[in-house]
Order: sequence, then structure tokens, then C-alpha cells
Amino acid sequence: MMKLNEKAFALACAAAFGIVWVVCSIFVMAMPDMMSDMTGNMLHTDWKSMGWHMSIFGVLFGGILWAALAGITGWLIAKIYNLQADK
Repeated sequence: MMKLNEKAFALACAAAFGIVWVVCSIFVMAMPDMMSDMTGNMLHTDWKSMGWHMSIFGVLFGGILWAALAGITGWLIAKIYNLQADK
């Protein structure tokens, strides 16, 4: 069975989540009402009553945190996969 390069997979996960975060943030900034409705529907809640409170700092800091979490998760997934591949 093929082994995964854990560092490369972690970096790919972090990059993919970073790209998705930027695209999502752009949509929220450009169409806040539509994105609020969509988020509310996805989470089965009334998101409009909370409202969006986005800042550039929040977008950057949140993106870094999400990318880091995705990278760690990707590394863990590859590590577990490789342990299973050894059996």
C-alpha cells in the first residue's frame, strides 16, 4: 500500500483550507445578507440575528488558525493512514 508524505499532506491541507477561508471571507464581505442566510440554513439557526462582525484582523487571524488546524489534522490523518498501511 502506498504511504503518504505526512508533511506534504499537512501542507496541502493547510493551503486548501487557507484558500477556502479567503474565498469564503470575500463572499461574506461582498454579500453579507446572502451568506448569513446560507450559514443559518446550513447550521439550522437564525444567523441574521447575530449579524456579521468581520474585520481584516479577524479574517487574517482566523485564516491562520484554520490553516494551522487543518495542517495539524492533515498530518494526523496521514500519520494514522501510514500506520494502517504498515500492517
